[in-house]
Amino acid sequence: MPPTYHELVAQAKSRIREIAAAELEPRLGEVLLVDTREPYEHALGTLPGAVLVPRGVLESQLPAVAPDRDREIVVFCAVGNRSALAAAALQEAGYTRVSSLAGGIRGWASAGYAIAAAPLSPATDHLVRYQRQLVLPQVGEKGQRRLLASKVAIVGAGGLGSPAALYLAAAGVGTIALIDGDRVEVSNLQRQILHDSHRVGQPKVESARRTLSDLNPEVEVRTHPVRLSAANALELLGGYDVVVDGTDSYPTRYLINDASLHLRVPVVHGSVFRFEGQATTFLPYAGPCYRCLFPAPPPPELALPCAEAGVLGAVPGIVGSIEPPRPSSCCSGSASRWWDGSSPTTSSASHRYCSASTGIRSVRPVVTRRTRRSWSTTTRRAHLEAGPAEAGEDHSQRGCRPGTRP
Repeated sequence: MPPTYHELVAQAKSRIREIAAAELEPRLGEVLLVDTREPYEHALGTLPGAVLVPRGVLESQLPAVAPDRDREIVVFCAVGNRSALAAAALQEAGYTRVSSLAGGIRGWASAGYAIAAAPLSPATDHLVRYQRQLVLPQVGEKGQRRLLASKVAIVGAGGLGSPAALYLAAAGVGTIALIDGDRVEVSNLQRQILHDSHRVGQPKVESARRTLSDLNPEVEVRTHPVRLSAANALELLGGYDVVVDGTDSYPTRYLINDASLHLRVPVVHGSVFRFEGQATTFLPYAGPCYRCLFPAPPPPELALPCAEAGVLGAVPGIVGSIEPPRPSSCCSGSASRWWDGSSPTTSSASHRYCSASTGIRSVRPVVTRRTRRSWSTTTRRAHLEAGPAEAGEDHSQRGCRPGTRP
């Protein structure tokens, strides 16, 4: 049975010399300090005068830094395990005076010794900003680069779109498009955290752009101060990797669904009603679409405007915060499927609208009336009101009137 990682570290430590922080500190100018951690770790701080040579390239790159194999070298990492393996490897490569810092840089800091800041540059800022994601094995540097190259369109800059946009920008999604034709109102501020009191009266997309740019200047924010319609849906949503549905309009939900099928772009859908909320993902032709689950909206008499039904401000915040990991995992490649790595299931929903044999529906926000009896309480709660994004369009269609919600 091959040895475990901890057994390998123990074997390495038995063959090398470890140096304590108290012994090393007075000799900082005399020895060559080599930081064997990854660049994103080094960017958070290092030992004074240390040279970064990551463990993965140590044997190949150290000769350029230390051509004299008899020079005294101290290697270090976070806690002293990787550096112990590195010291053992360097000894085998012919370096005669190699030591590993016991306890690593954490032990050094715990002993009260100074940590030097890494030189600032756009590259180090990038590493520091996304460090918590870079350490995730499912993301790493490759996944982060994919995030920076990805494009996400958010329909609705309201209660659901606000947290979704903030977390996608913070995660480093390279391009975010905001589609919303409304202006900021005082009543929005209870739940739409992209905006503030000083921006009342401004277009929501412009207010959101300023917030997101302040949060992460690396992100390109595209603004579309228009309502999504059958005339512009393909143009506005085309070219994006994911669409986030943060709307509260039934015609717009069906329109987003039909456009996503036409463009074969996944949709992350969120919805809330009073104290309840849900989020789901629709993968074109890999599972049911929105029309498969809800062939028709509720009748107007069962749909209550947000002003009448009410909504707890934190609820769209919670649901809107659930939405970003789904497009982030897809764009970064950290999940092969959006159902937490499991295969999508259709439950009892048939693929009546989006099966491959049926073909692509035309992009139109047509909805039909459903009877009161067929719209059960369970179905109504499942088809929740999608927050105060106010990104509706043609509300003159049958079975839907302006401002209706479940």
